[in-house]
Amino acid sequence: MIRLIALLLGFLFQSSADAQSAPKLVVGITVDQMRWDFLKRFDDRWLPNGGFRRLLDGGFSCNNTQINYLPSYTACGHASIYTGTVPAYHGITGNNWWDNQKREYVYCTGDNNVKTVGSSTEMGQMSPVNLLTTTICDELKLAVNFRNKTIGIAIKDRGGILAAGHSADAAYWYDSDAGQWITSTYYMTELPDWVKKFKTKEKADSFYKLNWPLLYPAETYVQSIFDRKGFDVRSFGSSVRKFPYSLEKNIGKDYSLLPATPYGNTLTTEFAKAAIIGEQMGADSIPDFLAVSFSSTDYIGHAFGPNSLEVEDAYLRLDKDLGQFFEFLDKQVGKGAWMVFLTADHGVAHVPGFMKANKLPGGLIDENKLSDGLSVALRQQFGVENLIKDIMNAQVILDIDLIRKTKKLGPSDVADFAIEWLETQEGVSRAVRFADVAKAPIPDLLATQLKNSYVPSRSGHIQILYKSGFIEGFANGGSTHGSGYKYDTHIPLLWYGWKIKPGQSARNMTMSDIAPTLAALLNIQEPSGSIGEVIHELY
Repeated sequence: MIRLIALLLGFLFQSSADAQSAPKLVVGITVDQMRWDFLKRFDDRWLPNGGFRRLLDGGFSCNNTQINYLPSYTACGHASIYTGTVPAYHGITGNNWWDNQKREYVYCTGDNNVKTVGSSTEMGQMSPVNLLTTTICDELKLAVNFRNKTIGIAIKDRGGILAAGHSADAAYWYDSDAGQWITSTYYMTELPDWVKKFKTKEKADSFYKLNWPLLYPAETYVQSIFDRKGFDVRSFGSSVRKFPYSLEKNIGKDYSLLPATPYGNTLTTEFAKAAIIGEQMGADSIPDFLAVSFSSTDYIGHAFGPNSLEVEDAYLRLDKDLGQFFEFLDKQVGKGAWMVFLTADHGVAHVPGFMKANKLPGGLIDENKLSDGLSVALRQQFGVENLIKDIMNAQVILDIDLIRKTKKLGPSDVADFAIEWLETQEGVSRAVRFADVAKAPIPDLLATQLKNSYVPSRSGHIQILYKSGFIEGFANGGSTHGSGYKYDTHIPLLWYGWKIKPGQSARNMTMSDIAPTLAALLNIQEPSGSIGEVIHELY
């Protein structure tokens, strides 16, 4: 009898949820630096009431979702997820780039025409001004005649701003100097009362008081290495290298360390809850959109690498945070009335020292030395100083103005020599001039990644491709990302909630498919530059 009643209630609930023409709230979750294989590596550790188990068992998993451009960086990832396109269209070619038209370095969300709101620092001089296309959030705004709420939240400015789009009601990010959530005058001139009442510093101090011990007994962390042998960067001081990490000394003083702990994700979760309540998101039939990015996993992953105790513990704690967040959504918005997708902006490489210790390919690239070496080689070959401006985003930026002023010397001459020199360097697989991608002897997949990445005014002239396992910098340990290899490009993609039926697919998909799929589910127009395909398995 009890089972029959439960089945009837479930049927009634499902019928009610299906009757909704749209979810009351769409939540986009980006876990910064989450590799797809983390879902499987930690599968037996996800709590029954945690976030990942709920998504995996009750939602739909796209198990073969790939990034289809270079570089696999944070800004590019967030922009691509929400625009349904690639850097070639949305214009976010890196976290930073050299602008060939403005003749200056540009930060992806930098905007000197706006001011900080919420602190006295300059960390709020940010906006989506450099994003060239609309996002799915913008299209939802247009579809409902701007009657809904759209908010982006992340510790990193780029994680909240690029996701929320141009027409967002607000984007908030964490000012690590002030220990406050801030925004910019692009969105408002004064913080809402609910933000002022959030008491960020008090919450940060309460987290510091907890320190950072392992969440569970050390012997249960079988997927992590204990003897790191110098594979990590010591985020908490040169003398601090293992659990438990003492954070109490930072109370009332240094709030910049919080993002480098799992508590940065917890703070983000609490702020997201406050935003939903404060802005009454999901309170009516017009769908609101909350874009949340969890940045702390990236800070921790860079410092300690994907095989560390720290990373495993961070994901186990994030699992708890997500579980509590989803329970909050059930109560605040209503079961079946909200929809969520969870993905990542990129993955991460294994620490080169770890790879070498286990007889696997890998190594370090010092871009500064590479740039200096190439400059010297070009000077010796052509007798001219400073023929390249920089190497950034693994791209060589030629000084085209100087080259053209030099008699009997053209860009092709310099590029050809640079490529020949680069391909003799340790850790370099090959170098390709963007202008020659169509005829370059490279795999089709790589050619597609390069074509999808190129913006004439915001890209370098030569793309350097490193060998598998080789990463830039981090000579003292830690890891990074940015390549086109699977450890950087294979990301999770999970869907759950309103009208999402449980299941999974191993079909090849791309990050660009997320926004058009959302558009189809919401029955609205795709973002302006969208090139992705609808994931039909979700219907």
